[in-house]
Amino acid sequence: MRIALSRAALVVLLSMAYPSFVCGQEGTTNRNVNLRRDPSTSSPVLAHLAKSARLTLVDANPDSGFYHARTEDDRVGWIFARYVTISHKKPPRPAPALTPALAPSQSPTVCDSSIAAHVYHPTRLIVKQDCISVTGIIVDATATRSKKEPDGVRHEADGDCHGWLKVDPGFENLLNPGNMSAEEGNLVFEIICKYSVTQTDAKAACQGYADGVTLPPVGSHVLIVGRLVQDTFHAQWNEIHPVTSISLIP
Repeated sequence: MRIALSRAALVVLLSMAYPSFVCGQEGTTNRNVNLRRDPSTSSPVLAHLAKSARLTLVDANPDSGFYHARTEDDRVGWIFARYVTISHKKPPRPAPALTPALAPSQSPTVCDSSIAAHVYHPTRLIVKQDCISVTGIIVDATATRSKKEPDGVRHEADGDCHGWLKVDPGFENLLNPGNMSAEEGNLVFEIICKYSVTQTDAKAACQGYADGVTLPPVGSHVLIVGRLVQDTFHAQWNEIHPVTSISLIP
């Protein structure tokens, strides 16, 4: 459902739905330790942390014996919990004002917080901005892949679509090194539960939810509304996930 609202209604508070993001728990490493991509000793190593390295926990509760943590240089990954000494809490950092002003004709809609309950594996996502409106052109995210899709987006096993938005001038600060190195300089957007779910552990997330977002064709100039997050798996790119709406604009 798309509801036109004033700009004052743009920011929707989702922190109650994502308590792990706002926990602000701090800690330090009590020995030299690896920062891994996933909560497993077989997962690739993202960085080697020295003893006494300072951390902020993404989630105060360990997963499979690992803490999901952010380092002082903003690397995000998983650290063996026994090698982390918890210290104290700090207030969460406020989200920066990332969205440039939009013309009145591009008036955004409010984000639909209810669909966040159907995001697969939400703890892997760091919320950067609860609700954001971004304009740009949809480009083919499958053009350089062996399996090309007629709608120009990747059909993920968890049912989500993985699309690319070539952002308009003024939105370049939404892109991070992961977007540049792994997504050809595009902002990723994910419409959840768009396709048939083939990944067994992802089926529960889409149960009872029917996607209502219309995907315009490649080349369309659009306004995308949704939640801005960093995916801490893969190349740790930024993405709009979940997408609430996509509207065609001149």
